[in-house]
Formats: sequence, structure tokens, C-alpha cells
Amino acid sequence: MSEDRSQRLIRIVSSAVFGLIAALIAADLLIDGREGVSLTHLLLEGFVLVAALCGAGLTLRSYGRVSRDLAAARRDTVRWRDQHRALVQGLSAAIAGQFEAWGLTPSESEIGMLLLKGLSHGQIAEIRGTSERTVREQSRSLYRKADLEGRADLAAFFLEDLLPPQRAS
Repeated sequence: MSEDRSQRLIRIVSSAVFGLIAALIAADLLIDGREGVSLTHLLLEGFVLVAALCGAGLTLRSYGRVSRDLAAARRDTVRWRDQHRALVQGLSAAIAGQFEAWGLTPSESEIGMLLLKGLSHGQIAEIRGTSERTVREQSRSLYRKADLEGRADLAAFFLEDLLPPQRAS
């Protein structure tokens, strides 16, 4: 299930739970009112009813805000990709060419790209349908073939010249 779809499901379930709590408390208040329970009891349950309604409202409001922010971030990402598509494709080709020059296997190259995207070994294993141990071994093989110390050196190899030099303070 995609993260967006699971977030929507959480939003719906959370709101439904708060709504159900509010409905049950409201029904209990009606029954208690007919039975002549104490005013303190009715006020306490009334307070719980208001809290449940506030929880439902705040949940819907916060998830609405998150949904708007997520939509805006996605639009920004699409716009950035569209504006820089040629550069990204060129960088991808240059990285693939370097991987080939290092003599990486297709699996090592795929892992290298996923490492550069910032994925963890566990996430890569899940994507590739393999064990995390296999991903770690293939990562070590990649670093060995490239004569790099690890993930940070791999990223630095490709990004070092893209960033402007730092000024001395």
C-alpha cells in the first residue's frame, strides 16, 4: 500500500474512531439524562463528548494540512524534475558510465544507484526482494571495486565537483 493511501486510511479510521466515541458518549448522555443521574456525572460525560469532538476536528484539520503540504511538495518535485530533466539524465548516464568503468555487476550498479538516492540497506533489500545481508555484501563489493571507504565516499565521488568551493572564513 502506498504511503499516501495508508495516510488516507489512517485519517479516515482516526476520524471514524473519534466520531464513534462521540456518538456513544452522546447516546450514553441521553440515557443517563433520562435515568436521572447526577449533574456531576452528566457534566463529566459532556466534557468527554466535547473532547472527542475536538479530537475528531483536530485530526481532520491536521491531516488536511498535511495533505495540502504533501500535494505542494509533490508539485515542487515535479516542477524541479521537469526543469532539470536533461541535467538529471546526464548525471544518471555519467554515474552509470563510472559504474561500468569500475566493473560493477548489474546488481552492484542498481544497489549503487539506490545508495546514492539515500536508501538504507533494509529498504534496498525490500525493493530488490533479497536479504539485507546480500545487499550489504554487494555494497562492500561495490566499495572495494571503486576503491571507496563507504556510502559517504560514494556520494562524495559524484557530488564533490557539483558543489561550489567553500570560502575560507
